[in-house]
Amino acid sequence: SRLATMLRLFAPLTGFRIAQRGVRCFSSLQTVSSGRRQRVDEVVAPNTPRILITGSLGQLGSELVKVLRAQHGVDNVIASDVRKPKGNILGAGPFVYADVLNYNQLESLIVDFRITQVVHFSALLSAVGERNVQRALQVNVDGFHNIIELAKHHGLRVLSPSTIGAFGPSTPRDNTPDLTIQRPTTIYGVSKVHMELLGEYYCKRFGVDFRSLRYPGIISGQQEAGGGTTDYAVDVFHAAMQTGKFTCFLSENTRLPMMYLPDCLAATARFLEVDDNVLRHRTYNLQAISFTPEELFAEVRKHVPNLEITYAPDYRQAIADTWPRSLDDQGARADWAWRHEYGLDNMVTAMIEFLLPRYGAQHLSEEWKKRAVDLQQ
Repeated sequence: SRLATMLRLFAPLTGFRIAQRGVRCFSSLQTVSSGRRQRVDEVVAPNTPRILITGSLGQLGSELVKVLRAQHGVDNVIASDVRKPKGNILGAGPFVYADVLNYNQLESLIVDFRITQVVHFSALLSAVGERNVQRALQVNVDGFHNIIELAKHHGLRVLSPSTIGAFGPSTPRDNTPDLTIQRPTTIYGVSKVHMELLGEYYCKRFGVDFRSLRYPGIISGQQEAGGGTTDYAVDVFHAAMQTGKFTCFLSENTRLPMMYLPDCLAATARFLEVDDNVLRHRTYNLQAISFTPEELFAEVRKHVPNLEITYAPDYRQAIADTWPRSLDDQGARADWAWRHEYGLDNMVTAMIEFLLPRYGAQHLSEEWKKRAVDLQQ
């Protein structure tokens, strides 16, 4: 037709392409880290995943961006958030504004960047969600609705993490299995159960490749904690090395499942790429270690001998009391060979070592002070 002929003539300028039947329009250009524009066709190798990460400025997202870029190439992992990144937190590579509540904008990103997989981190965590229930419903529920609908329409693989907060007081608290009663008592937990079940429904009903991991508390020195009930296990390292004193918002005997960030990143990256045929579940438990504040602080005191601890449980204690003390993650270990590397002792050592350049060794043991001097020389 005359219209088709004109479109073919102007295709290099407009971004239109002519399909065998009809016309479809998409941008064949992308922004790469150098700031210039390239055709997607020129930078994407066959079968290379194109991954969009929402909420990529959070504790987990910012580090997973780096891991996946090392695996799949800098320009094949698109970081996104609703905030501007500070400094070089994400390293080289594309970053875009993405509001998970804006369906049309998300779809534009998916089409423009030829996205094949989404890692959906955008969420309000447990303690923050309890302070702003309406906002938690919008971000955690409505945001996931947009992601899963787009996955259905565009054939995307979606990894949307869940949490130990998806369990409740009627859940078996020790060695909690993958499949059990949940009934959480926080809006964060309720929204995650909704996400798990809706994702499983979309998998069975529409064939969406949905997958989820129930994260335990994640311990990381890369960023400040983000408002979760397990964050005392991050905060104590900063306080111990800065002041030698820490006030804990959970009681000394509150046992919770935990994991060091490198183990979490390794598990997430592996789970994202594992073949769909080996998955017996759409959602798996994940755990490395389980400890109480008292046990953690005893280990920290091996490095900070004069650490002073005060216990002042607050509203987060009631949340923690409804969560599992440990998780059974044998499903993940059997189905896709999940293994952790960090226990309590080497995790604490790794955290101290990571934070040493930032805080120095003023409150640390003599051994650490000697190491700090050696590092400066």
